[in-house]
Amino acid sequence: MSGHSKWSSIKHKKGAADAKRGKLFTKLARAITVAARDGGSDPDGNPALATAVQKAREASMPKDNIQRAIDRGSGIGTDAAAIESILFEGYGPGGAAILVEALTDNRNRASADIRHAFTKHHGSLGEPGSVAWIFEKRGVVAVDAGRYGEDDLIVAIDAGAEDVREDGDRLRVVCEPGDLGAVREALEAAGVEIASADVAMEPKSTVTVKGTDAEWLLRLVDTLEEHDDVNEVHANFDVPEEIIEKLAAQAA
Repeated sequence: MSGHSKWSSIKHKKGAADAKRGKLFTKLARAITVAARDGGSDPDGNPALATAVQKAREASMPKDNIQRAIDRGSGIGTDAAAIESILFEGYGPGGAAILVEALTDNRNRASADIRHAFTKHHGSLGEPGSVAWIFEKRGVVAVDAGRYGEDDLIVAIDAGAEDVREDGDRLRVVCEPGDLGAVREALEAAGVEIASADVAMEPKSTVTVKGTDAEWLLRLVDTLEEHDDVNEVHANFDVPEEIIEKLAAQAA
């Protein structure tokens, strides 16, 4: 998983181009709308909504846009019911397990596009349940491992954190999804700068992928993440840093 995280962090550091910001806001708004629709409009009582709103704020999404997305999901708008949540499961090159969370108003289009992405990048789309068992839902707060050590994160334990895991250049504080907000707040109160905080599907085991398989795998993940209907991509792979840096340089 560290390879995937590293790849994502490299892209994040490069920054989103202005031309892509509208696309990003559309994805974030869709996630907020579905979270509000499924769990209510109060972030304090809806961890999924709280996480979606926090991600939107971190992306500098305007407050009015966030509120409109919440209103749509809570019934003030009329288009929330058209958005469907779909989970795709498959394998990438090298045997990596991949979960794709999609939010779409067109199931057939999304299914065809996701299947094409897997096939084009030497992967295969599987049946429901084929890889979901490899993952478990967890709240994850990431911090810079170069600035902080495990001792700096002890305050998170009292707030519900279960574990601290090394992941390349980051430390990941893991907790139950419902404790994510409290863990984040405890770390921020202690002066710890948060790199990211999200509810993620954490892999129970990982596979190392090398060579051309690794290159195809990273391109597959990149393609999936860029798709308009894809909300999140989860995977269980680790790849050599030199391959990540090579592809990042090509994408620059």
